[in-house]
Amino acid sequence: MANKRYSTDPSDVQWSLLKPHLPAPKRRGRPRVHSPREILNALFYVLKTGCQWRMLPREFPPWKTVFHYFRRWRMDGIWEGMNRALRRTLTEQLGRDPEPSAGIVDSQSVKTTGVGGEQRGFDGSKKVRGTKRHILVDTEGLVVEARLHSAKVPDQDGVRRLLEPARGRLPRLSHLWVDACSTAVVARIGSRSGSAWRSRSSTAHPQAAREGPQDLLEGVLQRRAEDGSQQAAGTPGLREPAAEVGRGAHLRLGISHNRRA
Repeated sequence: MANKRYSTDPSDVQWSLLKPHLPAPKRRGRPRVHSPREILNALFYVLKTGCQWRMLPREFPPWKTVFHYFRRWRMDGIWEGMNRALRRTLTEQLGRDPEPSAGIVDSQSVKTTGVGGEQRGFDGSKKVRGTKRHILVDTEGLVVEARLHSAKVPDQDGVRRLLEPARGRLPRLSHLWVDACSTAVVARIGSRSGSAWRSRSSTAHPQAAREGPQDLLEGVLQRRAEDGSQQAAGTPGLREPAAEVGRGAHLRLGISHNRRA
C-alpha cells in the first residue's frame, strides 16, 4: 500500500479506478520522470486547498510539470471522460439508467483576478466581473456537462454552448429544468437534434417550491456533498472515489457561491 503524505491523496482503491482513464505512456521519446499518480496527488491538493501553482509543496513534482499535465489532459478531454465514466458507473450502482432522461441547468458568475482575456467579462445582472459557468446535472446531482466562459456571455448563449456539443452524447435526455429565459433555446436545440426536449422553468421543479428557483441547483449539489460520505460507506470501491471527486467539485461551488454573496 502506498504511503499517503496528504489527506488529499487518492487511496489505492481510488487510484485503481482512476488509472484506466489516464493516457498510457508514449513508446517513443523521453520516459516519464514523474508517475501519473504523483501528478494526480498534486492536482487533488491544488483542488482541495486552492493554493497557487507555485505554492505546491516540495513533496510533489515541480508545479510547471503538474500544470503541463493538467492542461494537456484538459485539452485531450481526459477529465470529461473520467467524470463521464465515474458518473455512469455510479448511476448504475444506484439502480438507474446510466444515461439521464432529465436534468437541471443553471449558471453561476464568480469573480476572478484582474488578468484579462476572453475568459473574463462583466455580468451586468449580477454585478460580477469574472467568469461564468453553466452546468448540467442529472436528478441525482451528478455533473453531466460543464462549460466555462466569460461572465458577459448571456445565459441563452451559455446554455446553447453547454447543450449543443452534448446532445449527441445524451440520447435519453428529454426533460430539462432551466431558467425561464432559456426555454426557447432548449426547444430549438432539441428540435435540431431530432429530440423532443421539454424545457420547464426551474420554478416548476418540485424542490423549487420549497427552496426557490435561484438556489435549486446549489441545493441539489449541497445535498450531494452532505450525503457523499454516507453513500461512499454503503458500497466499498467505486462509490468512495466517485463521492470524493464529486464532493470536491461541489465544495468549490459552495465556496464561490458564498463568496459572491
